[in-house]
Amino acid sequence: MRIIFMGTPDFAVPCLDMLVKEGHDVCLVVTQPDKPKGRGKKMLFPPVKEKALEYEIEVFQPVKVRETEAVEKLKEYNADIIVVVAFGQILPESILNMPKYGCVNVHGSLLPKYRGAAPIQWSVINGDKETGVTTMYMEKGLDTGDMLLKASFEITEDDTYGSVHDKMCVLGADVLKETLIKIENGTIEREKQNDALSNYAPMISKDTGHIDWNKTSDEIINLIRGLDPVPAAWTVYNGEVLKIWKAVKYYSDNESGKCGEISYITKKGFVVKTGDGFVLVTEIQARGGKRMATDAYMRGHAIEKGIVLE
Repeated sequence: MRIIFMGTPDFAVPCLDMLVKEGHDVCLVVTQPDKPKGRGKKMLFPPVKEKALEYEIEVFQPVKVRETEAVEKLKEYNADIIVVVAFGQILPESILNMPKYGCVNVHGSLLPKYRGAAPIQWSVINGDKETGVTTMYMEKGLDTGDMLLKASFEITEDDTYGSVHDKMCVLGADVLKETLIKIENGTIEREKQNDALSNYAPMISKDTGHIDWNKTSDEIINLIRGLDPVPAAWTVYNGEVLKIWKAVKYYSDNESGKCGEISYITKKGFVVKTGDGFVLVTEIQARGGKRMATDAYMRGHAIEKGIVLE
């Protein structure tokens, strides 16, 4: 099929790669504008643009794809279908209704469970045991279109946002491949979403990572996992931000102490009181430092028992 591909981050790259390798005519790649990064403010290409240039595919980077000039440009390519994977802009109906087969999206959750910007992170933060990928026809609502195909996998106790993301983007390419085959041969089946079963997965911000030690140990551990590797869960120790990268449950007969209090110091790290018990913090990152095992950090820095983390 003749395809316009719209996507921006790493998550979308396997889908673009698959389309080219399967022999589809990817006539245009639409992605977000280049952005400055780092102290030198060097302009960096979005990952999808880098992949498109490898394949010598034309790249279009509109600031706002809904503007008339951008819409008219897309019309020129006379695409059979538009494939959208984590593009980062809301498409107007003028684009949604443009191609013969409409616009198909690869979404990082088992719809209708999570709609919104950060379904992968929230599936881990909320302690889900399963997640997956859904392809759907796009409409003007936020992730409300008819579902096409799904594939699921288990979220293990060791999974983080990063590991789930990596599994999901590969799975997404496989599901998209099958979806396009069925669309082209006319065997695809549409399924309406049940709005009553949906949850909003809002964008992740730095504030999302601020640990509330009044929550349960499971909730705190899941937050840490769901924000690894970015943007990280964090707390404040003696006025300084401390990123928390890994914690496990810790069992003690002494349940006294305030939530957030450093109750014990062990060989592996420090133990913090939570709303229903304790967690042992085993991997941290101090301001200006590197991510490291807590025991290694404590060999050069004092961690005081009795301090209440904020």
